Amino acid sequence: MLELKKLSMEAIPQALEKAERYRLLKEPYNAESICQDILRVDPDNQQAMNILILAITDKFDQKLSAEFAKAKEVLERLSDRYCKAYYRGIIFERRAKAHLKNDQHGAGEMAYGWLIKAMDSYDEALTFCNPDNQDAVLRWNTCARIINETPHVLPPKQDTEEEMLDTF
Repeated sequence: MLELKKLSMEAIPQALEKAERYRLLKEPYNAESICQDILRVDPDNQQAMNILILAITDKFDQKLSAEFAKAKEVLERLSDRYCKAYYRGIIFERRAKAHLKNDQHGAGEMAYGWLIKAMDSYDEALTFCNPDNQDAVLRWNTCARIINETPHVLPPKQDTEEEMLDTF
């Protein structure tokens, strides 16, 4: 196994910029690798963790379960209550979108559940944020629009067994 080279502390600001750039170029593996290099020398770097969560969730379409678990692990390392709630919302929202994109049976119901969880997280984030920061409002509204404008994104139906009991 090859030994990884260590990033210098002085290189972190530029590395953060590169990680963000790779994310925007839709190269989440490169962005994730850079964030891992940063966190190796600065384990509490919150900006690197934020970018890392976004890079991991960028890969939800390819391997949802494994990446979801990784994103949750990074989320637990965030120290700011606002960031924790906000990025939890992003993780849930992106999971919902991955279900919709994969379009398997029941995807709309699964997406609905994850969108509601995302919206709850964004509501929580709003209780901790500066009034000038309305990012959580924007994300909440996006989730609401997906629910309102996508016909198959609906709450789960009652179990057939429950429906049968209701008829008696």
